[in-house]
Amino acid sequence: MLNSKQRAYLMSLAANLEPVVQVGKSGVSPETIDSLEEAFHTRELLKVNIQKTSPDEPALAGDKLYKRSHSELVKVIGRKVVLYRPFRENQKIELPK
Repeated sequence: MLNSKQRAYLMSLAANLEPVVQVGKSGVSPETIDSLEEAFHTRELLKVNIQKTSPDEPALAGDKLYKRSHSELVKVIGRKVVLYRPFRENQKIELPK
């Protein structure tokens, strides 16, 4: 569970990130989760774009994404969702205490 200082730090890192996964008209599908899992192999912090055609509201889609990918929901801003999942070994992002 992230505290407010850690969330703020992760949001500052995510500010310059481009979305790597998009949730479209099929919603949060198994294919979307597969794409998310693949992206988490190379990155600890991801930004996801929720398109207007998605049947889910951004907050609901973010909730589904973080639960199904076993990550932390950092924040939902507009139609963007920021997710964090540290590497099991050799973490690259050092969170403040």
